[in-house]
Amino acid sequence: MRSFSLVRFSVDHPRLVLFLTAALTILFLLPLPRIRTDTNPKNMLPSTSAVRVTNAEVERTFGLYEDVIVVGIRNDAGLLNTATLDRIREVTEAILAIPGVAAEDVTAFSSVTNVTSERGTIVIGPLMAKTPRTPEELASFRQALRSNRLLADRMVSRDGKIAAIYVPLEPGANGKAVADRIRAIVGRERGSERYYVAGDPVARDTFGVEMFRLMGLFSPIAGAIMFLAVYRMFRSLALAATMMAVATVAIVMSLGSLVALGLPIHIMSSMAPVFLMAIATDSIHIFNEYSFRRGEVADRRTAILSTMEAVGRPVRGTALATAAGFSVLLLMNIVPVRIFGGLVAFGTILLRVLSFSFIPAVLMLLPEGAMRSKARPADGAAAGDGPAARALRGVAAAGVRRPRVFLAVAGVLAVLAGVGASRIVVNNNVVDWFRSSSDLWQADHVLNAALGGTSVAYIEATSETPEFFKTPEGLHALDVLQRRLERLPVVGRTFSLADYMRRIQRVLHDDDPAWETLPSDPETIGQYVFILAGAARASDLDAVVDPSLEHANVIVQLRTWDASAMRQVLDALKEVQAAAPPGLTFTPAGTAYFNLVWNDEVLGDMIRGFSLALVVVFVLLVVNFRSLRWAIVGYVPLLLTVLVIYGVIGWVGKEFDMPIAVLSCLSLGMAVDFPIHFIARFQRRLGERSPGGPPERGEIAEALLWVVARPGRGILRNAVLFAAAFSVMLFAPLTPYVTVGAFIVAMMLTSALLTLALLPALIVALRGRLPRPGAP
Repeated sequence: MRSFSLVRFSVDHPRLVLFLTAALTILFLLPLPRIRTDTNPKNMLPSTSAVRVTNAEVERTFGLYEDVIVVGIRNDAGLLNTATLDRIREVTEAILAIPGVAAEDVTAFSSVTNVTSERGTIVIGPLMAKTPRTPEELASFRQALRSNRLLADRMVSRDGKIAAIYVPLEPGANGKAVADRIRAIVGRERGSERYYVAGDPVARDTFGVEMFRLMGLFSPIAGAIMFLAVYRMFRSLALAATMMAVATVAIVMSLGSLVALGLPIHIMSSMAPVFLMAIATDSIHIFNEYSFRRGEVADRRTAILSTMEAVGRPVRGTALATAAGFSVLLLMNIVPVRIFGGLVAFGTILLRVLSFSFIPAVLMLLPEGAMRSKARPADGAAAGDGPAARALRGVAAAGVRRPRVFLAVAGVLAVLAGVGASRIVVNNNVVDWFRSSSDLWQADHVLNAALGGTSVAYIEATSETPEFFKTPEGLHALDVLQRRLERLPVVGRTFSLADYMRRIQRVLHDDDPAWETLPSDPETIGQYVFILAGAARASDLDAVVDPSLEHANVIVQLRTWDASAMRQVLDALKEVQAAAPPGLTFTPAGTAYFNLVWNDEVLGDMIRGFSLALVVVFVLLVVNFRSLRWAIVGYVPLLLTVLVIYGVIGWVGKEFDMPIAVLSCLSLGMAVDFPIHFIARFQRRLGERSPGGPPERGEIAEALLWVVARPGRGILRNAVLFAAAFSVMLFAPLTPYVTVGAFIVAMMLTSALLTLALLPALIVALRGRLPRPGAP
């Protein structure tokens, strides 16, 4: 066997193996200084994807910006006073000077277009050309804000306590960097106002930076936890150091290969070190078995070879299953997901090669007394004493005596978990990736509650009729769409060419609210558009209609970043489209729409990947056990583990979001490890103890209790180590990290407990139908 030959070579030439490992590690270290990162979630989809192409076309047609930061100013005593308005002006002017800000299109009190009339003449200019000083000027300013639908709920809240500054970013600008500069500016203000900084570019770029920072922090902490746990288990610094060395070498080689191929480290790929560190804990089965063999066999070389012969097959099997679970991601459409899957799959294979080379070489060179032996008799269920072993044997013995009770309990658990899983709601919200105590989360929720919303979508209306949006029918179509969308609770406000036409119509009729209607003839509409084009900022008109008047844009502000909010908008859009004039089509675009498509693409990919992983893992079990029936037995605790985890997610009301979607694929490859180890060691033990004829129930019981007490200890240790490595994520400020940590901890512990408790009962119940394993 190739792997066994590698073990023999490593045992016979341990120093050479360590030298070659060190040399290769240094070689893979060389590309790392060229490492590149990509934190933009938009790159989760290829640049040729339909949504990115559509968004680019809409932004180009209407001169829109891809990224906009919203700065909120709050004064609970009311901000429409001279002192606060002066500070808002100062903050605005400071923001204009920040590199990366598209200064000419910043929308604030001092720059937003206001349409008024003076002595029968229309006047279009900035809302606040100068700060109002007198009571009369302040009263006029308040009236202008309250009466103008273009400004209410957009620039200022209804109660006059919160105002907004909209800060568009130039292409390539980093949202977090600009947001940090804005926070520094408002931090110098000494008034009674509070400031909020929100928006998609802030959340997106802050998340990317924080994620890489946390990985740099959590990876060594997880490593330290693993080191201490291994030392606690085996009282051996050498074994603890060996485990860490194996994990470190695999991480360096995997990342070095990625960089050498010219690929960037995406947000998902940044989690690879913690995953590989946790997967490295499978080597605990080697340490666990060797600790027994060293007490049973006098010759060290023989002890190592017999250890690797005993655990080699399940270690190989689990490595193949784990790598396959991650490799399924290579078939996904999302590029960063494919990179992440390939990276971890490659690292998993490296870990197993090191298990059959580096670890035996280290064991061969360990000085005597470097680890405490677990000397026990080689025979009998007594292998492995102590409280843990006795507790494990007690559970297994109960399953052997009353298998139907255990299987009935498992059935009830499956039903409850299935009901819980059916309650899962699919949704994604990038702002909710931050804890509710974070400044960004609070800023977003405050501004969404007071203003139109920080999440923006665009609806492009396109007509085959020349200058269609110069006609009353065109404006009416926009108005119908706006009124339908504004009935949705998730929509804060909408804005289009129709709103400008209403405003001009009103001010030309002595600001009479009764005249806030749509013009009734094309000539009037044409005159209004001409007036607006000549007097307002070019970007104001460009944002809602193109020069041909055949393309119009409805700007939709949403009060939440939930993907489900944009889905409601699309459902309403379908209703309007069905009743629209012939030749008029509506096309969604914008950040909110991209987030929905990205959400659905990734979730769809993960569901397809999960389904494929179910098949691949089962096929691997059949190949590993060379038996369909044994594969089914090993599949039961795996499926029950996954069902229980998702059942709990449904019962507690946690939404099925991006992190959980990604974990759905990975969970199969990791949760299958324990059934493989259990069944492989059971088959070997039973083949040794009962080499001829059908095994008696007593022989089966003895083999099961032995497996639970001896290899079962390795399974439990592996689960505890794996969980310990990921538990550090529970304290992260980013909720996806908390989700990943909680999911992996729960999955590994549940898988280990179900394997040790359920498999003995299942094997006894099906003993007459399972193929008899032969002697090794």
